[in-house]
Amino acid sequence: MDASGIGSADENIKSTARDLLVKTGAAGLTLEAVARESGVPVADVEAVFPHRDALLTALVIDAYDASGAAMEQADRTAAEAGATAGTRLLAATRALRRWSFDNTAEFTLIYGSPIPGYHAPQDTVPPASRTPAVLAGIVRSALEAGELTPPRRAVAGPPLLLPEAVELFGGVPEAPFSDIIERGIVLWSNLIGLLVFQVFSRTHDSVRDESAFFDYAIAVAAESIGLEVPAGETTD
Repeated sequence: MDASGIGSADENIKSTARDLLVKTGAAGLTLEAVARESGVPVADVEAVFPHRDALLTALVIDAYDASGAAMEQADRTAAEAGATAGTRLLAATRALRRWSFDNTAEFTLIYGSPIPGYHAPQDTVPPASRTPAVLAGIVRSALEAGELTPPRRAVAGPPLLLPEAVELFGGVPEAPFSDIIERGIVLWSNLIGLLVFQVFSRTHDSVRDESAFFDYAIAVAAESIGLEVPAGETTD
């Protein structure tokens, strides 16, 4: 099989696997099921993805890349329009929310319960980093533009950051923003937790308008890093 044939088979298999994710979830994904669903011999599937974990890894990477690309595009569009950092944050997080609801099976794959027996390899780290990289870029821009309000108090404690986090942000800023990376990680975790609640219908019986509540929650979370998200902002 030539390179174009391998690429075509790769995409066809992954497309079938995504359909199966919707029907059975990741735990029910097997090469045999993909072969059966696509009507091809299992040997043909194994020629591209030798085992289930290889296929899962490809799907995980695609999901992280697609969700990261959605955020990057929304942020780029907002930045090119001269938006403030707060408006850029709202645009990027809304884009991730849209992607999450449009691709709930893939969202579940990367942010849902761990898949029994599967351990994501190092190959998934760069794609997974695209989401926090967007947030870090927005926060860095806000810091450089003087759009951040210093925190009311510093949170005492030992250094908590790994070198990778410092590198992603571009270094540790000076006081009073010396803990902005930690605060940014809190913002990131709040964003993903909020999406988990909304995608899995944990807030539908608590609020009247989940979309508006999402914007509100992002504005509240942004306060922890000293960033103002304008109320009622329209980014779409």
